[in-house]
Amino acid sequence: MTNQRHSVFYTGVTSDIVSRVSQHKNKIHSTSFTAKYNCDKLVYYFAYFRIEEAIAAEKAIKGGSRQNKIDLVNNLNPQWNDLYDDIAKW
Repeated sequence: MTNQRHSVFYTGVTSDIVSRVSQHKNKIHSTSFTAKYNCDKLVYYFAYFRIEEAIAAEKAIKGGSRQNKIDLVNNLNPQWNDLYDDIAKW
């Protein structure tokens, strides 16, 4: 997730992406990182069959450079569209 200016990135793992992104967008946890930095735009997601794989990918993304994160989004979502509406239909 990112903010509208794409200046901040947030990476996380969840078993319910629709609900979790909604929480970020609505700032349910008012003191959270995403609320503080207005990260309310879903620009990348990936589904894994096993939680261990998801956690490993999260750690790799978090440990990577800012440019790696930008490249990841650019490869799958070059327009940096908010993907929430797409997943909310699930």
